[in-house]
Amino acid sequence: MSLSAKITDQIAKLSLAAAISLAGISAISALNPANAATPPDPALPALAADPAADPAEILEPSSPRAADLDLDPGLIEESPVLERWLEEIPNVLSEIRRDPSFRTRIRLGYSQFPANEQAAGLNVGVEDVFLGRTRLTVSADYQGTFNGEREAYGGNLHYYILPLGSSINVAPLVGYRYIDTDRYTTDGVNLGVRLRVVPSRTGAADITLTQSWVAPGTREEVGISTLSFGYAVTPEVRISTDLEKQNAAARKDSRVAIVLEWMP
Repeated sequence: MSLSAKITDQIAKLSLAAAISLAGISAISALNPANAATPPDPALPALAADPAADPAEILEPSSPRAADLDLDPGLIEESPVLERWLEEIPNVLSEIRRDPSFRTRIRLGYSQFPANEQAAGLNVGVEDVFLGRTRLTVSADYQGTFNGEREAYGGNLHYYILPLGSSINVAPLVGYRYIDTDRYTTDGVNLGVRLRVVPSRTGAADITLTQSWVAPGTREEVGISTLSFGYAVTPEVRISTDLEKQNAAARKDSRVAIVLEWMP
């Protein structure tokens, strides 16, 4: 037999073996139920009709409905959150950023003034009253000694630069403050900035540092530094500690306070 005839014979044998192998694989695959024909994906015609369409939008399932979930209508009526989710799935991350990480607080506390021979006094006020859905808040306070040697009061407007839900926020402030001591009296515009760190949201715990200047640029200018620590003991009540330094040309004062705060 010639060389060309031998090569032709080997090629024929290999082709026959390959055909037998493919036939065996097809027979085994047909016996496997998992390989049964599946109905076409209804999204495929849409993709074929519009190749530029976003597959995620076409394949995304619709919002769940009560009928789909087989829920008791009474359960839905008693849960506003469930009703809202059934109507439309909210953007939870966006809502967390917009929902304030701190709350309005009404304050009443005991103060001590070391620079005034450890004079005792009280302080009352309200902190961070929200103006609608804006980042603006209003605060006001009064503090004084029982012997009448020291008195201060005022109010401020804050604008929080970052979203209210942020765990760290900064707020410039502008307002008015009056200060009366046994050495000097000052009143005027109060300008400054507030830094707030929120380890636990919605008033559970926060740290606030405020630096401001009363009557800035004048001979009566007074700098006020206040550090406050607040911790909730119930869902509506907090205990707060204030450490305050007051710097004036005539005298340096300080104040330490323990404050009970109610969060309405």
